[in-house]
Amino acid sequence: MSIMEGTGVSISFGGLKAVSDVKFNVEEGEILGLIGPNGAGKSTFFNLLSGALTMDSGTVYFCGKKISGLKPNQICHLGLGRTFQAAKNFPGMVVYQNVMMGALFGKKGRSAAEAAKITDEVLDFVGLTELKDKNVTDIPLSAQKQLEVARALATRPKLLLLDEVMAGLNPTEVEDAMKLITRIRDSGITVIMIEHVMRAIMTICDRIIVLHHGAKIAEGTPDEISTSRTVIEIYLGES
Repeated sequence: MSIMEGTGVSISFGGLKAVSDVKFNVEEGEILGLIGPNGAGKSTFFNLLSGALTMDSGTVYFCGKKISGLKPNQICHLGLGRTFQAAKNFPGMVVYQNVMMGALFGKKGRSAAEAAKITDEVLDFVGLTELKDKNVTDIPLSAQKQLEVARALATRPKLLLLDEVMAGLNPTEVEDAMKLITRIRDSGITVIMIEHVMRAIMTICDRIIVLHHGAKIAEGTPDEISTSRTVIEIYLGES
């Protein structure tokens, strides 16, 4: 059963088609990978889904409700969470306060006590409890990435958009991130992930969509994508 689907999703910047007539669906409970060369339109696509940008044309439905045209906070309240390619944690706050922000503003009318309970649960889930009193500027990159995920999880999403959460991580940290994403899916949250770490994409994703110059050029299982001549020539390379 689809949790999200869209048709004709498009946006241009000047004469450049950043995302062009993309049709897609996301099945409830899956991890969907979104890959492609730099500049392919992947993060722009996330911005369209989350309401950060308004599409020129196309329609997106989430949990049966049309969300194209809604504001980011409205879409978040419906259960769509996201992270950003560059960590956008709140400076001047400790880790706990950053996650609390997601818990407080992820749903209208949530009390401070409810938000605090969610914050404690999420910090434990992602493994940041020991760092909860640290200022965000004093924690390493891997923890910054975890914190992005934690704040998004604190909104209590049904669908989570992860934008390159493994960028800049070492192999051990990548392995930990893969395990975390799998646990997120196993907890009942559907995931769409943008990633350039092919080992992670090919290992944990159920399906993969490939974008190039804003257009969808391929879709399939990891095995199908890894053997696609078009994808190999444009993105993966022979090795």
